[in-house]
Amino acid sequence: MGYSRERSERHRRRDENAEDGYDRHRDRHRRRDLEDDDDREARRKSDRERDRRRYNDEEDDHKYRDRRQRKKDEDSDTKYRRDKEKDRRQEESRKEDVKPVEDPKDKNERQQGNVNDNALSLGRSGGVYIPPFKLARMMKEVDDKSSVEYQRLTWDALRKSINGLVNKVNATNIKNIIPELFAENLIRGRGLFCRSCMKSQMASPGFTDVFAALVAVVNTKFPEVGELLLRRIVLQLKRAYKRNDKPQLLAAVKFIAHLVNQQVAHEIIALELLTILLENPTDDSVEVAVGFVTECGSILQDLSPKGLHGIFERFRGILHEGEIDKRVQFLIEGLFAIRKAKFQGYPAVRPELDLVEIEDQLTHEISLQDEIDPEITLDIFKPDPQFLESEKRYEELKKTILGEESDDEEGSDAASGDEDDDDDEDEDSEEEDEEQMKIKDETETNLVNLRRTIYLTIMSSVDFEEAGHKLLKIKLEPGQEMELCIMLLECCSQERTYLRYYGLLGQRFCMINKVHQENFEKCFVQQYSMIHRLETNKLRNVAKFFAHLLGTFALPWHVLAYIRLTEEDTTSSSRIFIKILFQELSEHLGIRLLNERLNDPTMQDSFESIFPRDNPKNTRFSINFFTSIGLGGITENLREYLKNMPRLIMQQQKQVSESEAESESESDDESGSSSSSDSDASSSQSDSDTDESDRDKRSRKRRRRD
Repeated sequence: MGYSRERSERHRRRDENAEDGYDRHRDRHRRRDLEDDDDREARRKSDRERDRRRYNDEEDDHKYRDRRQRKKDEDSDTKYRRDKEKDRRQEESRKEDVKPVEDPKDKNERQQGNVNDNALSLGRSGGVYIPPFKLARMMKEVDDKSSVEYQRLTWDALRKSINGLVNKVNATNIKNIIPELFAENLIRGRGLFCRSCMKSQMASPGFTDVFAALVAVVNTKFPEVGELLLRRIVLQLKRAYKRNDKPQLLAAVKFIAHLVNQQVAHEIIALELLTILLENPTDDSVEVAVGFVTECGSILQDLSPKGLHGIFERFRGILHEGEIDKRVQFLIEGLFAIRKAKFQGYPAVRPELDLVEIEDQLTHEISLQDEIDPEITLDIFKPDPQFLESEKRYEELKKTILGEESDDEEGSDAASGDEDDDDDEDEDSEEEDEEQMKIKDETETNLVNLRRTIYLTIMSSVDFEEAGHKLLKIKLEPGQEMELCIMLLECCSQERTYLRYYGLLGQRFCMINKVHQENFEKCFVQQYSMIHRLETNKLRNVAKFFAHLLGTFALPWHVLAYIRLTEEDTTSSSRIFIKILFQELSEHLGIRLLNERLNDPTMQDSFESIFPRDNPKNTRFSINFFTSIGLGGITENLREYLKNMPRLIMQQQKQVSESEAESESESDDESGSSSSSDSDASSSQSDSDTDESDRDKRSRKRRRRD
């Protein structure tokens, strides 16, 4: 047994040694193969590096030889032109010695012909380069401003000016570039402007939001320019999508996203684009869709939350399918994280690029399925038979846009003031009459500026005390106090949730001046009459605002007399308004104090419409309404009245019947005095008749006995 165990142990050690030897031999061969591979890779890299250096050296030699040859050709060409110019001047100097006196008209015609020849040499894209000073001199030398040659020169100048302004715009100087851009004829050069914006955006995608802000400002004054640019971008997007041109598609998608942020393009085009990109998802299409949602997801969350939710559900389905690349899956997960953070760090519009008010912006709605005409002919020069009239009309339009009319008027007034020093007394009297004339502004520019000032003051203040102090400093014309109350109520209604800031500010104004209190009463009546036009969020904010004013006794409670709480006189919106109003009042005052206030004998006339007692149906409706909103405690008196209503009705009927009986008795007394004689005669006659009837009865009884 011992020998067999020892032999098995020896065999086991031998097998282990054999396995170890085999492993060492395999590892040695593997290391040798790896070292050979490394040597081969190193030799291959050194060969590629040597070939690359040789190729670079040869290319540098070719470039150097080409540069020397080009310089030699340029020198020879320059020398040839210099010699030719010298010969021409010598020839002209010889001719001037014997040249007769030239007529000025012939000279002008000859210069005009030279200018025309230079202009005609220009091609579709502008032809050869003409320095700006030379182009300006050529334009001055043209006498006929309506000629085709002059129009071509102005077209080239317009193209260069628009390209220069668009190329140098950025977030810091955009406010300075916009007036210069409006100074150019954007109606004539709308095609040039759109082409320049698209090319600049394609070259610098990082400045897309700046170009979108520039287009948004232009769109407020010239909507056809914004629509043309949007149509061209959509067409570029469709072409890039069909050709699988990813760089061009990314640029177009980013431009559309920022146009949606500026509300130049409707949000429906964003949802339609995302639907197309995610319908048949690929790595590239999903990547483009993720970038698009990152750019404009913040505004889509506000304008179309349900549509954005559907898009994210589609992203979630793509993740669950798992058919796309891991990198793209990580992009989708990052997008969900951005959405969870409510798109912080990805605002729709940067503050320095928020240049257009929402009510001033014009939104264009274009579908990806529509047939689009890019109007390429607008990029090409065409002679205009009414060129001068068009230029004159745009000059007038430019003055209205840039506000140059006031400067011209001031200059003309100053000039007329200098001339009036030498005029007679009649002209002085006429001037005094003109000064007495008042100009009425039908455009309401001052009113718009006042509203803007009030809005910015309210939004920029830290607390209500600072806002009230700043608003009281604003100089209001008589009758403009109402605008302050309207703007305060509008700002309050536009908030997502009610802010106590507005209630405290309104309370402060009501306490300071009774005029503001009366204006808020008018606002209450006006808002309740149009309450069906408000959305639920705005309705809630307005109701809480007025509840704050009533709860702090800043607004008199007799305004509630305008509310009539019956089934026929209320709508769903008005009932929601009344519900929120009284619930807020109960929170401010408490149910006991609110009940005492509603039972005040001096205010019962104002509360009759809210707690009607004219009809049991209306009374029951009021009781049921307040009970359903949790304020049944304020209807105790109304319930008691409804409970005692049958007894009261019987008492009223009894009183009515008693009054009728008294009136009848009085009429009977009056008739009795007039007919006393007739009654005596009738009584005597009746006595005789009764005696006769008694006799007849006795005689009949006797006969029966017999």
